[in-house]
Amino acid sequence: MKFNPPLIGVTTSIQSKTNSYCLRHEYITAVRLAGGLPMLIPPGEPNLNSILEWVDGIIFSGGGDLDPATYNGGEHPEIYNVNRERDRFELSLAKYALETDIPILGICRGLEVLVVASGGKLIPHLPDVFGEKVIHRQTQSCPVEHSINIIPGTHLAKIIGAGETTVFSWHHQAARNIPKGWRLAATAADGVIEALEHEEHPWAFAIQWHPEMSLNDKRQQRIFRAFINTAQQRQVMVSQQAS
Repeated sequence: MKFNPPLIGVTTSIQSKTNSYCLRHEYITAVRLAGGLPMLIPPGEPNLNSILEWVDGIIFSGGGDLDPATYNGGEHPEIYNVNRERDRFELSLAKYALETDIPILGICRGLEVLVVASGGKLIPHLPDVFGEKVIHRQTQSCPVEHSINIIPGTHLAKIIGAGETTVFSWHHQAARNIPKGWRLAATAADGVIEALEHEEHPWAFAIQWHPEMSLNDKRQQRIFRAFINTAQQRQVMVSQQAS
């Protein structure tokens, strides 16, 4: 039996000034290079069950900050591009997806969505807590490279290898704590949580950096390949169960 490429849902942002849904092209390129078929998921779809019935995997993409009210946090002058409609939609979708076996990959804001959906909290502005030993972004519109450490023995280490690697980073917030059900998979030199992996879900990773910006790096490519391969395996299993 021939199977189609796994269908990968990728969440999008909302641009209120242009009244449009947006997603950087690197996400699409990363999915395609790894063998997946991307499908954009804009905020607002009321039937979450229909989404999860169609797609074989979900990527929670980057974007503006979560409303601090979603994690009982305080306002901060550096918080930007909050969109409550997107927050409501993605937090609901994340909670629902974590109750299934569908492969999940959270990137940057996507990590923060998965953390908050799991009962965790965020640091509103990293320099207030960690200083500027490691620069995690230059400006709101400019990413920066820095090193992280992949913790030995983790599932992430099995995918891309343990130890130090360089990544593209573009955030000023991060997880304040590790929520129940997750474990630490990578940190920056300043101690910022850079990656989490779920302890019970079959395949759920939350990554603070942007692997889609480093597709010339074979280690970063492996993240998407592992994700797409798992989605393909799930597609085959679901098809066999239905037949």
